[in-house]
Amino acid sequence: MSKTITIDGTEYVPKGSEKSAPATSLKGLEYKIVRTYSAGVFAGYLKSRKGKEGIMLHSRRLWYWKGASSLSQLSVDGVSEPDECKFPCEIEGEHELIEIIEVIPCTKKAQESINSVPIWKQ
Repeated sequence: MSKTITIDGTEYVPKGSEKSAPATSLKGLEYKIVRTYSAGVFAGYLKSRKGKEGIMLHSRRLWYWKGASSLSQLSVDGVSEPDECKFPCEIEGEHELIEIIEVIPCTKKAQESINSVPIWKQ
């Protein structure tokens, strides 16, 4: 069994452990975090991408998060404070994104964490 290592309060997970497993796919599509130039950050299944444009399925805007220092950490660990995050509802169907500047693969742990954040609405 692999052990985690904690350095200065940050938990490091060995590659190949259950916590670092790839996110669950949807019909072969990978769960990703996608950052756009001006529309923000989204998590969901990346259906297609051509240049700076892409289509996501079951996407959710990541408007504000607490408990992850960056999108890189969010894509691996998820958030440690889900009740403090502001993630609106998931968009059903296709969501077209323009001006994509970053696509980050997620672990299963991060996907489950993102999905556990309560729907934020006003």
